[in-house]
Amino acid sequence: MKITAIKTSLMKVPNEQPVASYYSHVTYVVARIQTDAGIEGLGYTMLMGGMGAESVLAYLEHNLVPLMIGENPLQVGRLWNKMYDNDRGLRKKGIPVYAISAIDIGLWDILGKSMDRPLHQIFGQHVDKVPVYGSGGFLSYSVDQVVKEAQGFFEKGVRHYKFKIGRPDHMLDVKKVRDVRKALGDKVEILVDANQRWDVATNVRVGRALDDCNLFWYEEPVYADNIAQCAEVARQIPIPVATGENEYTRYGFRDLIEAKAAQYLNPDIHRAGGFTAMMEISHLAAAYDAKIAPHLVPELSVTVLASIPNGTLVEVLAGSPVGLWQDPVEIVAGHLLPPTRPGHGMAFSKDAVKKYTV
Repeated sequence: MKITAIKTSLMKVPNEQPVASYYSHVTYVVARIQTDAGIEGLGYTMLMGGMGAESVLAYLEHNLVPLMIGENPLQVGRLWNKMYDNDRGLRKKGIPVYAISAIDIGLWDILGKSMDRPLHQIFGQHVDKVPVYGSGGFLSYSVDQVVKEAQGFFEKGVRHYKFKIGRPDHMLDVKKVRDVRKALGDKVEILVDANQRWDVATNVRVGRALDDCNLFWYEEPVYADNIAQCAEVARQIPIPVATGENEYTRYGFRDLIEAKAAQYLNPDIHRAGGFTAMMEISHLAAAYDAKIAPHLVPELSVTVLASIPNGTLVEVLAGSPVGLWQDPVEIVAGHLLPPTRPGHGMAFSKDAVKKYTV
């Protein structure tokens, strides 16, 4: 089998409320990998708010597509390394890895389709369903709005919910977390996300002040680039730290693990390097008993989590686009089930392609 063409495009997809108040849309950079066997693989990456999408598309078209034409798409590992090794002028962070992720996701889709098997079976299935955590609760939300959104997830059987902290007056957020815990009770798990907004000292004060709130995790306390400071927060607060959505490849996650910067790792499949990198990261983390809870893209993340021994939770964002997928993954009794269709099992709906392609 050989790759004959890779058709690229951008899809600008509007978000639903409440996400639309912060990010009016997301932009998908799409790579449709065509083969002489008639099998097409769907690869894509996604950028919240669309910032940088054109740069990812340009890197994809000019630096990666020419490398793939004529290659055997079933040799996924070799092709990942070919893409990674090709450009030694840019460190493999950000835009290059977004683009590599899109190709890699499409290659694995072809491999699964060629074997008529879903990827979670090919990777070595561990579980048949993955628990969900609901994600939302932006900074502007009142306590009542946070509670209402959380209860919407609870009605679907979800028992983990995450909301944002990180306002300039950190004591307002301490009070908010306490009020949310009181309103929701002790039978649910609460996760908080600082989104890199505070310094070490502030995070330590907040983390210690919230010790009695029994939080499941405390996410991205400081700038994602400063692993040493994240590790310092993790060392000083009693709440488990989660981070990794802005990290890339096995090398970035090796650094997080070695620094003891987090107990929960949040790799993002469409940023971190695709399925190839996600499986490498997950198996590396397993050797340290670190847990994997991917960031966003639940339709692909669930396949990885079903395939590893150290998967924890899959994130489902309130306000994600509606009508985007031909067969969307849906919450069933608080869990997501990995698609059983061959490959990664996902396809954009025809209406979405027609409506949102730029």
